[in-house]
Amino acid sequence: MHAPISIGIISFAHGHANTYCQRIATFDDARLVACWDNDEARGRAAAAQYGMGYSPHLEDLLGNAAIQGVIITCETNRHAEMAVAAAEAGKHILCQKPMALTLADCDRMAAAARRAGVVFMMAYQMRHDPSNIKIKELVEAGALGKIGILRRRHCISVLLNEGFVKGHTRWHYDPVRNMGMFMDDASHATDFIHWILGRPASVMAEIGNTLTDFSPDDTGVAIYTFANGTIAVLLNSSVVLAGENTTEVYGDKGVLVQNYDDAVSTSLALPGAVALNLYTQDQPTWRDMGIHIPASHGERIAAVPRPFIDCLKHGTEPPVTAEDGRVSVEMVLGAYRSAAEGKRVHFPLE
Repeated sequence: MHAPISIGIISFAHGHANTYCQRIATFDDARLVACWDNDEARGRAAAAQYGMGYSPHLEDLLGNAAIQGVIITCETNRHAEMAVAAAEAGKHILCQKPMALTLADCDRMAAAARRAGVVFMMAYQMRHDPSNIKIKELVEAGALGKIGILRRRHCISVLLNEGFVKGHTRWHYDPVRNMGMFMDDASHATDFIHWILGRPASVMAEIGNTLTDFSPDDTGVAIYTFANGTIAVLLNSSVVLAGENTTEVYGDKGVLVQNYDDAVSTSLALPGAVALNLYTQDQPTWRDMGIHIPASHGERIAAVPRPFIDCLKHGTEPPVTAEDGRVSVEMVLGAYRSAAEGKRVHFPLE
């Protein structure tokens, strides 16, 4: 039997850190060793909750020879700083999304991981969701034929939540620490679009405030076009109370309609609800793909640590790479530029 993979946590600023720790605590082949947090009270509380050590000094965590991998869940503008330090200390890295706020920082992070020969994986839970995996399988198998248009909604309600807006989580809408809510959360949808369709050629977008006035933005719509003519429409909002239909993919041979696949819809699925329906020319009726709808979106978030641990155990490539993280950030930055300039923006960004 191999010894359990030892994990350290870099900050509990992002709430997903708690979900990751809760899931890792159930693994036989991984253990939580220590954490660092610049908020000492928060760090000590998390350490006590998950049975690991705490230090107010990052160098104590990174210098701990027992720790093989770290999970970076600090504020986004500090991701590059932490990832470079972790790589130089020889630690494998699972990085919370978005990868960084600039492409230069993305490049610094990727270069540091390459130099050190450590695993770098992005924490995009939608890549590990059975419904999304099935969409990718069906598209790649040609079940829909040529894709004409894909629409993806990824919504949350956090800016309508007083606890989120006024609590420790308010850094999410700080323009310095996280740029804006479109950067914060649309990166999930850009990663999904890139994963399914590849890299886009251009984007046109509108991003702004629709129901709030204290955040840099609360809602955005981006239209990505691809070299082959395919169009992808991204809707991201942090002021949506409820939802149902999440993704539509339209091809010349078939159609996929996905439901209940984001935070504002998953827990609202009624008994008998269908997660993913397929309609094709050769079988012209809706077919339930038999995908389980989890009780909460948190179940999808909890799926992230398992593939990271497996990479470290088996020496395999991560399912979501640093390059994937960079593409997602580039797609978001392109949308912001389009919205600011009022015109189409082409990739790669200059």
